[in-house]
Amino acid sequence: MEIKKVKTMFLSDFHLGTRGAQADYLIDFLRYHEAETIYLVGDVFDGWRLKNGWYWPQSHNDVVQKLLRQARKGAKIIYIPGNHDEVMRNYLGTHFGGIEIMRDDVYQMVDGRKLLILHGDEFDTVIKNAKWLAFLGDHAYVFALTLNTYFNKIRRWLNMPYWSLSAYLKAQVKNAVSAIGKFEDAVAKEAKKRGVQAVLCGHIHTAANKQFDDIEYYNSGDWVESCTAILEHYSGEMELVTWQHILHEDEAISEPKKDTAPA
Repeated sequence: MEIKKVKTMFLSDFHLGTRGAQADYLIDFLRYHEAETIYLVGDVFDGWRLKNGWYWPQSHNDVVQKLLRQARKGAKIIYIPGNHDEVMRNYLGTHFGGIEIMRDDVYQMVDGRKLLILHGDEFDTVIKNAKWLAFLGDHAYVFALTLNTYFNKIRRWLNMPYWSLSAYLKAQVKNAVSAIGKFEDAVAKEAKKRGVQAVLCGHIHTAANKQFDDIEYYNSGDWVESCTAILEHYSGEMELVTWQHILHEDEAISEPKKDTAPA
């Protein structure tokens, strides 16, 4: 497969530092995609988990090195921290290895529209009003994603593509679906208030491209459950990509993982 070169790449919610991070899939995706501009839309690493115990395998370091290599090759990389890597919000306006840290940004798209880019945790009512509840809910989420890891190990043995059991289960829960809808609506309203035509966020681990009145809403998803990204092509097309296979066969999938990351 040839390397695909695009105008802009939007990635979020890697949750490096957790066993649930699908680093092997992300490394493979970065191997086959290059962009003039790369936005890292929050939760690149998981400070919540790393506080409880250090976990940083070579594959997680390889993700960082892949991104730094693209910066050295001339890519503009903007890092917008989320709630799990919120410690990086102490360094807004600074640069690390060619990566600029910003609270949010407004990007001029190829088609001329203005795109508001933010992580989105400020529109999550649980995070905003009851952070302790977010930590509590993490235990159930960890269990679901532990099942997801073993489930996909079996699928790989059967030469089947990646499929997120945890994302499927989440989509079946009525309250979760309602919360996602409220979150998306709140983000779209913020975009309208700021006078832009489109908005892109992460945080809820639910990739999307949909319309809210006159606002185009994008969510870049995650690299824990769905392995997704948003790509802006030179034609102006915005593509939601799901990376289900590891194409570089000499890279092995990590062994089954025991913990993971919440939204």
